[in-house]
Amino acid sequence: MKTMSGKTQAQTGLDAVLAMQAGQRVSVHGIVHTLRDLGDVRFMLLRMPQGALQCVLPGEGYAVREGDAVMAEGEVARDERAPGGAELHVTGLTVLASAAEPMPVPIGKYKMNLSMDTDLALRFVTLRNLRKRAVFKIQEGVVRGFREALQREGFTEIHSPKIVAQNAEGGANLFRMEYFGRRAYLAQSPQFYKQAMVPVYERVFEIGPVFRAEKHNTQRHLNEYTSMDFEMGFIDSFEDIMQMETKVLQNIMAVLEADYAPQLRMLGVTLPKVDSIPAVRFDEAKRMVSEKYGRKIRDPFDLEPEEEQLISRLFAEDYGSEFVFVTHYPSKKRPFYAADDPQDPRYTLSFDLLFRGLEVTTGGQRIHDYGEQVNKLIRKGMNPEDFAGYLMIHKYGTCPHGGLGLGLERLTSKLVGENNVREACLFPRDQQRIEP
Repeated sequence: MKTMSGKTQAQTGLDAVLAMQAGQRVSVHGIVHTLRDLGDVRFMLLRMPQGALQCVLPGEGYAVREGDAVMAEGEVARDERAPGGAELHVTGLTVLASAAEPMPVPIGKYKMNLSMDTDLALRFVTLRNLRKRAVFKIQEGVVRGFREALQREGFTEIHSPKIVAQNAEGGANLFRMEYFGRRAYLAQSPQFYKQAMVPVYERVFEIGPVFRAEKHNTQRHLNEYTSMDFEMGFIDSFEDIMQMETKVLQNIMAVLEADYAPQLRMLGVTLPKVDSIPAVRFDEAKRMVSEKYGRKIRDPFDLEPEEEQLISRLFAEDYGSEFVFVTHYPSKKRPFYAADDPQDPRYTLSFDLLFRGLEVTTGGQRIHDYGEQVNKLIRKGMNPEDFAGYLMIHKYGTCPHGGLGLGLERLTSKLVGENNVREACLFPRDQQRIEP
């Protein structure tokens, strides 16, 4: 009988190899990323978790192709022309697993210049491209920064169900499903569960998938995306939520700067400054854009994509900020749980965060009074009996609270300079695609 002690085999990573002195011997493993044959010598780029290691092979003696998993042994040589300033002169190579066919696309190129359809159809392969891989390492850093900041602020991480009996937004954009003879839906948001957990832990957050059955095919929408949510109790106003998000974004940028410099350099990313983020009322933002850019206000109740871009442009040009909070959205366009502004109930104590022309966050203060919540449901033409479970939060006591949802793919795409949110989603789901 065998027993497991928890001891694992030490692996030599790329960073360790690049730090070695010339002449040191080492054994590494990885996937053959590219091969370049110069006749008497071949260069093999070995793809490893932290990046790629340049290896020098004799012209003959090793049968290897792109995509093979290998174990390489050899001697470290210092060469400033090599990535990272060092390369491995291989003296022994073992193929651990062989690729059956040549690569269908040139993953070794910095930019593969593929159409979106080709890229997504071959996603299992195209994600091996070093540039694409860097996007998702940066995305990892975004998640790390979000989680770490909230944990330091006393938030508890939760995991809410994604099969639900009610929708959280009051709209019709739901994926319906049969659930053992009953009607169920894929969750649009963890909203109800976040609010339910405020009386339990006071401050909670969740990072998980949400589903929107919206029939559109744009560069900014996905039907399944990752939402980074938090909810916090005992707030004085919805501005407490904006302050917390600002602190979270500051930590995200600090984590990226400290631990993801190679990926940022590879993609040419300049991180935005988040020392402070300006806030402007919804109606004032519309007026400012209309006056500065001569754009007529067409929809008084919502922001059109072009308006979001112009608001971001205005605040970047006039205030030096790539982020801007737009506050006090009209009640007509906000969900039933959004708290109305007591000074003017036509507006809500809510906000969106715009970043480089795109809305990346929606948040605000929630209604915490039972009677007020019931009355707003009725005013919006909704039946409170349909929300009996949700209303238990209010009926049995909660506190002033609020929160937000931050779209991971949208934030990542704008950080790395991509216009299509699909570039920041490993395996996008939209109207046309449910595979791979």
